[in-house]
Amino acid sequence: MPKAKGKNRRQKYSYNLNRKRLYRSARRRAAPRIACSHIRHAWDPTKSVAQNLAEMGLAEDPNKAVPIPKKKLLGMEVESSGWEQGKKIVRKPYVVNEMEYEASLPEKKSNTLSRDLIDYVRYMIQNHGENYKEMARDEKNYYQDTPKQIKRKINVYKNFYPEEYKDFIASLKQEKMDVQ
Repeated sequence: MPKAKGKNRRQKYSYNLNRKRLYRSARRRAAPRIACSHIRHAWDPTKSVAQNLAEMGLAEDPNKAVPIPKKKLLGMEVESSGWEQGKKIVRKPYVVNEMEYEASLPEKKSNTLSRDLIDYVRYMIQNHGENYKEMARDEKNYYQDTPKQIKRKINVYKNFYPEEYKDFIASLKQEKMDVQ
């Protein structure tokens, strides 16, 4: 398939184009990226960032919102800060309330172990019990883990799935009793 005509040619630099002005105007038009959905829904694009945040009861500059108290050199008395003076009217308090509620929710544990690691640990415990040296010599020890590394993996499994581990150990004891 032939190439399109004129594609090989180098493009000429346009000296008459003012790139600084183009860049500035593009930046000015772009709306701020807001990660929090509560703030995004309450945002008014006709107002400035400072005005929007003040209406929601949020601080634009944390250093001005909670000033560091200045200590006197001789005594340890703290000067009164201007915190009480600069109170502003909060027109959208629901934003802060929703954010506080969301922050107070307990965090879900998203940490899980891979299915391969779980199967590996269960196999080792099932065949070798608590003998880590024997586990290190096992042919299924593909990564050539040392006894300490295997012990660490088993402890991680115990910490992540304590109920499952207890049930697994109980089933192993039950199998031993049935065999005898």
